[in-house]
Amino acid sequence: MKGRVVVSLGPSQPFEIREYPVADPGPEEILVKITLASVCGSDLHIWRGETPPLQRAPGVPGHEMTGVIAKLGKNRHVDTLGRPLKEGDRVAFAYFIPCGSCWACLTGTTGCPNRYRLRSSLTVDDPPHFHGAYGDYYYLLPRQWVYLVPDGLPDDLVAPVNCALSQVIYGLHRIGIWLGDTVVIQGAGGLGINAVAVARDMGAGRIIVVDGVPERLELARAFGADATINLRELTTRADRVARVKELTGGVGADVCVEVAGVASVVQEGIESLRVGGRYLMMGNIVPNAATEIVPHDAVRQPKNLLGVLSYDAWVIPRALDWLQKARERYPFDKLVAGHYPIEQIDRAFQEADWAAKAGQVPRAIITI
Repeated sequence: MKGRVVVSLGPSQPFEIREYPVADPGPEEILVKITLASVCGSDLHIWRGETPPLQRAPGVPGHEMTGVIAKLGKNRHVDTLGRPLKEGDRVAFAYFIPCGSCWACLTGTTGCPNRYRLRSSLTVDDPPHFHGAYGDYYYLLPRQWVYLVPDGLPDDLVAPVNCALSQVIYGLHRIGIWLGDTVVIQGAGGLGINAVAVARDMGAGRIIVVDGVPERLELARAFGADATINLRELTTRADRVARVKELTGGVGADVCVEVAGVASVVQEGIESLRVGGRYLMMGNIVPNAATEIVPHDAVRQPKNLLGVLSYDAWVIPRALDWLQKARERYPFDKLVAGHYPIEQIDRAFQEADWAAKAGQVPRAIITI
């Protein structure tokens, strides 16, 4: 048996589709038949050459995916929660594996620097070949978290769970959303829109979203934002901070969430907080993107600053459970863009790149 897989030859290069033999999974592995994958903003950063790839070229791109179990390794019979697995079960899974032995893992710090190590040194030519989301198959390796998908959740919503939604849930958990908090969200992309809905359900009392694209701000309101600030209308940092203070009775926000991926917004976020406020940074993932901040504003007016990357094992099952309950209350269908067969992977990335630069949020979907 052979399967197709998309191959990246480097930044901005056309993809190739190759075929490789599909081997049986090892004793602790699971062979997944991918049904659907999506194009994340991180995938676009890699495709443009702005961030390092998860694998060296020729590598297999993509990390947001879902599928069904094609074959279980002889010792792999339950998911990470201990629930029985069988062939044909729909599953969601993390795309990384914490090493368990670095100082981050040993001290309980999420964001293991070696979380891609088992695949980062491989190319598509290295067995088992299917190392990424864009292909007919994917091998879940030993210790890789995997979870049964609840009935009724469409694949369109399940594929991005292991990235944007899980990242947001874990980040907001770490920074803490207290009942009635005013939360400012900097950026209304995929992370920001998910953050609006999750913050609301965690108990936020008022949610203010800052972005420069009217369509994104409209989507944020559809997901529950109480107020929006348009960068094109309030063009200076001072004006936007003043607006936040106005909306909070002159006090400032309890929490500010950076998901804009723009380094220059950090100082603005710090200034938008009340004394004792909490600042969560999750969007700035591009290396060497620098900015200036005023440490005084976090010290003499004490504020907590936290950078969060990745998430823990408990997050995906809670994300799936929340999504199942929340899908009728929020317009998640608006986060899904066009569907592209795997043969149109180049078109999918080109149009996703155009849409992202135009300020659109919905993800391109790759059907396998």
